[in-house]
Amino acid sequence: MQHYHLKNRPNREITADTEIKEILQQGKFTVISTCRENEPYIVTLSYGFDAERNCIYLHSAPQGLKLDFFKSNSRVCATIIEDGGYVADECGHNYKTVVFWGDVCIVTELEEKKHGMKILLNHLENNTEVIQEKLLKSEDYYSRMAVLRIDITQIHAKAGR
Repeated sequence: MQHYHLKNRPNREITADTEIKEILQQGKFTVISTCRENEPYIVTLSYGFDAERNCIYLHSAPQGLKLDFFKSNSRVCATIIEDGGYVADECGHNYKTVVFWGDVCIVTELEEKKHGMKILLNHLENNTEVIQEKLLKSEDYYSRMAVLRIDITQIHAKAGR
C-alpha cells in the first residue's frame, strides 16, 4: 500500500516507531474495515496492543456478522485516532492517527486466549482487581467468547495541526 494519504502533506507523516507505538498504546478503540464478496463492513471495537508481537487483540461474542466477515476474508484495514479536538476560529484539528493493515486470526488455543484478554484488560483497565477477577474466571469463561488477533503487516501514521 502506498503512502497516498500523505502525498499532499508529507510533513505530517509520523515515522518514529516509538511515536507510532505510543498512539497504539494510548488508544481505546479501533475502527476496522473488511469486505466479503464486494460487500463492505466496518466495526468499532475496544482493543489491546501487544507491542512484543506487533498485534492487536480484540474480543467478541463467539458468533456474529463481524466473525462471518473475518472468516470469509481475514484481510482488514483499521485506524486508531488520538483526537486532540477541533480548534475553533482556526479551521484546524489536533490529531494523531495510525492506519494499519493486517490479518485477523480467530484465536482457538486457550493459553493465547488468556494472553489476549490479559493484553486487552491491561490496556483498558487501571483497576488490577477488575483485571484479576476477569482473568481468573474458569476456562469455561473463555469458551463463551471469541478472542481475535490482528497481526499488523503494514502501518502508517500522521499528525495534524
